[in-house]
Amino acid sequence: MASSIFTIIKRYGSLTVNRFAVRPFCTESPTGNRRRSRKNLFSRISPLGLPSISVVPVLDQWVQEGRSVPPYDLRTIVRELRSRRRYKHALEVSEWMSSKGRCPFTPADYAVQLDLIGKVRGLDSAESYFDSLSDEVKIHKLYGALLNCYVREGLIDKSLSHMQKMKELGFASSPLSYNDIMCLYTQSGLLDKIPDVMTEMKKDGVNPDKFSYRVCINSYGLRSDLNRMEKLLEEMESQSHISLDWRTYSMVANFYIKAGAREKALIFLKKCEELVDGDALGYNHLISLHASLGHKDQMMRLWDLQKAKCKKQINRDYITILGLLVKLGEFEEAEVLLKGWESSHQFYDFRVPNILLLGYCKKGLIEKAEAMLRNIVERGRTPTPNSWAIIAAGYLNRQNMETAFECMKEALAVQAENKLWRPKAQVMSAILGWLADNGDIEDVKAFVSSLRTVIPVNRDMYHALIKAHIRVEKELNWVLESMKNDNIDVNEETEKILSSSGK
Repeated sequence: MASSIFTIIKRYGSLTVNRFAVRPFCTESPTGNRRRSRKNLFSRISPLGLPSISVVPVLDQWVQEGRSVPPYDLRTIVRELRSRRRYKHALEVSEWMSSKGRCPFTPADYAVQLDLIGKVRGLDSAESYFDSLSDEVKIHKLYGALLNCYVREGLIDKSLSHMQKMKELGFASSPLSYNDIMCLYTQSGLLDKIPDVMTEMKKDGVNPDKFSYRVCINSYGLRSDLNRMEKLLEEMESQSHISLDWRTYSMVANFYIKAGAREKALIFLKKCEELVDGDALGYNHLISLHASLGHKDQMMRLWDLQKAKCKKQINRDYITILGLLVKLGEFEEAEVLLKGWESSHQFYDFRVPNILLLGYCKKGLIEKAEAMLRNIVERGRTPTPNSWAIIAAGYLNRQNMETAFECMKEALAVQAENKLWRPKAQVMSAILGWLADNGDIEDVKAFVSSLRTVIPVNRDMYHALIKAHIRVEKELNWVLESMKNDNIDVNEETEKILSSSGK
């Protein structure tokens, strides 16, 4: 029910340590004017979501308008973009800063730029950038950024060689580099090597931090070595320089749940709850773990606590609790919760009701799902294509092809609401196959035309058109010509279809 592995990859961020995401880039303090300036500039950059759209013209225009761009603001914008995984835009701002001489680059700025180059242009470019810099700026932050690049690429030999050089230069005096190596072993599946890194770290006089312990505890859990896992947790608890949080106890509880040790799991769930106060994400984890144990009462108790102690519940929180209720078959409770969400004036994110739609369909209540979606539409909401695709798949599973086709037409009609949506290949293949044998010729042509705006044209589309034309004895030379223009060759199946018409 909960994630099979409460690893740092999915739950707590990338296993590769992000060295810069939460570190300040400089020591200057922002003034009220700087905050307003950054907000206004960022408000122009933020809507440019597609990486293909450059932010450089926006920055140039800002300066042409006579506006100032304090270094603090630019660094903050870079940090904001990185936190949103908009790495190409962050790199553009970083390079604009340096190329325009807007602010003197610090070692931290160089390190951030190297990290971004590695993410956007690849390792070779990151290495070339590193080599091009003077020795004066190649301090521990820059070496650490390059190590991060090696770890991200899973290059064990290069990472270890670079780590050794950092040690020789005295640049491995913090846990960050050791954590990187442990993360490298985690993502490479070399879990037995992780405790050795912890031992090496201590031998080198470097105190493991919270992340170090968490990665090592995770490695024991993944190997089902629960005794050593708990022993290391006890060591972590005894460290005065470490402030434990709910994440570690959540991870440990999850491993005990997977091992079937319910009583042990409950002990750590209690410790987790004691530390989760006010953290909505922590409550989501707790609720998920109790759902794994089938504790619906505990789930709802924690949900009530979350509502009382957190300022507001965002869509993510509703998605979590709704998904778990549906999985437990508690549809009435889920329906009540959905009504509460709809009245909370949240941004209407269709991922929330989609959970209930999917639950209904999996249970065979497809008509109820469709009625619910149509009711939402009648109340003035425009669904995403995903919503209609869920209903279409439900009818398809029941072999109600005509209704599945109608629902998929609805999905294609609202594709603009989620331009990244793509219909499932098996659903499309089944509907096209049905249309070829049963659909009105104009319906087939219109459906294929709509489908082409969402996915690349393929042979299944043309086979549906060919079959439909043959069935009603319509001229199909234009279909074959169009097929040729789209560079789709006639294959054995095409020949077989054509032979049935005597073509």
